[in-house]
Amino acid sequence: MTPQRLIGTTRLVTGLILFAYVLSHDLNHALGLVSLAALETGRHVFVAFWQFPPIRYAFYLSILLHMLVALRALFLRRSLRMPPGDFLQLTLGLALPPLLALHVIGTAVAGLTFGVNPDYKYVVWSIWVAHPSYGLLQSTALLVAWSHGCIGLRSWLHLKDGYARWRDMLYATALIVPILSLLGFVTAGRAVADLAASPGWVGDMLAAAKVPDAAGIARLYLWLDATLIGYTAALAAVFIARLLRIWLRRRRAIEIRYADGHAVTVQPGTTILEASRIGGVPHAAVCGGRGRCSTCRIKIISGAEHLPSANDDESKLLARIGAAPGTRLACQTRPMGSVTVAPLLPPMAAPRAALGHSVQHHGQEREIAVLFADLRDFTRFAEHRLPYDVVFLLNRYFRAMGEAVNASGGRVDKFIGDGVMALFGLTGTPREACRQAIDAAARMSINLGQLNLLFAQDLKQPLRIGIGIHVGTVIVGEMGFAGAQALTAIGDTVNTASRLENATKEFDCQLLLSSEVAALAGLRLDDLTPHDIPLRGRSENVMAYAIDDARTLTDKTQGPDKTQRPDIASGQARVKMS
Repeated sequence: MTPQRLIGTTRLVTGLILFAYVLSHDLNHALGLVSLAALETGRHVFVAFWQFPPIRYAFYLSILLHMLVALRALFLRRSLRMPPGDFLQLTLGLALPPLLALHVIGTAVAGLTFGVNPDYKYVVWSIWVAHPSYGLLQSTALLVAWSHGCIGLRSWLHLKDGYARWRDMLYATALIVPILSLLGFVTAGRAVADLAASPGWVGDMLAAAKVPDAAGIARLYLWLDATLIGYTAALAAVFIARLLRIWLRRRRAIEIRYADGHAVTVQPGTTILEASRIGGVPHAAVCGGRGRCSTCRIKIISGAEHLPSANDDESKLLARIGAAPGTRLACQTRPMGSVTVAPLLPPMAAPRAALGHSVQHHGQEREIAVLFADLRDFTRFAEHRLPYDVVFLLNRYFRAMGEAVNASGGRVDKFIGDGVMALFGLTGTPREACRQAIDAAARMSINLGQLNLLFAQDLKQPLRIGIGIHVGTVIVGEMGFAGAQALTAIGDTVNTASRLENATKEFDCQLLLSSEVAALAGLRLDDLTPHDIPLRGRSENVMAYAIDDARTLTDKTQGPDKTQRPDIASGQARVKMS
């Protein structure tokens, strides 16, 4: 395990241990909604678990290591410019030690030193009745600790498979737990305040708690002051060390140049992602620059000789996404000389762009089936309709066509005016792609028929559609600019499918299916004669079958493994694939 990975694992494991402590502590507070007795019973279980020697030592070690890892990260940062989420997590984390120092010294340290029994009656009386300002301080500490832990937990989980399914429940839990905890504290505080009004109760409670004398309390406050001073000194030392390091390296500055003309001067060893943040260059980084996603990836244009080799984690991640040669992760690349780079994703790239993309997202030749569909005479129809009616009908049409494509295993590439372009076989074989495209055509025809029934009273003539399907090699990749970037396909196959769709007007049919698609799908079309169709812009003609109604594509497959598919919609068509 590399040192960097070891530190990351330490940060994660210690953070999870500390979060488990905070969670169990908050749930214990929530028992105050039941009664003081329930609150105290929960404390006995809580203390028994966390004071079990192996767990206690692991907890104390986690506090120390987590703080050291945080201070190390703060020292190593080339810039304090960071995303708002990272800044909030860092600020909350640094605020925790001074917020919790009083509580820790007044309970755990007092217990070990003076034998104090910090049961909930004593603790709640101290911070609710005797010193309400301390109660406000501890409530703030509760919220800060919980928020810091939740931000860290989300940064770890949000790139995991299945996170989307659990996200709503996790967010609800993150909201409910601190509310229940605070309500339990308030309920217990009121109950203790009522008890404190009884003559002699406070004296008996303090005696049972074994509260130290004035000298002992003064000693505890001295330790509190020493803790706060020591923590402040440690933070100051980190910031002074940062300034000293910057001063020492100032003369060795290098330049990070970007393809759009930006240039940032930084110290050697600064990651390219840090350089982007220092220079205010927008740069995607879904995982916050921790090397757990690929959204910060860059293309090295020049200066590759000034870059250290990719470590094992970076190499594995780049291999997983099928990155092209010359691609690096900006958050892991620390140039020692000037380089020129180009970010490969838009600055606002979402988590979906982080991991799990197949290689065609980066540009790849692939044999797929392409389907184009277009409404006939819709322009004439729209001329006599209100804009709202046109938009409403188009959206219903797009929904019906999109559902047909999705149900068949395809991907809607785009809607063009009143037309649809769909891709099939992005992750399967060409044979599967052709079957899916034919299945989608049948479903489109069925869905269009259902739309015509639905709007029969509003349409002078039924809506008609033309569909063209072709299969072949295309270039598939993410294309576009900024927010308009999307996965699409380009190539002769796309143009051919589009022109086949347009040729359905000439043949007065619903579907023109190239012979290549029919052959790969195993369609039996002996009763149909293929047409030799010349297409504009194409030197060779295309052999295609004209299908009057795509719903009739039934019992037209062949092959030893022919199997019957379930009915599409209400049995109007069955597309059997071999």
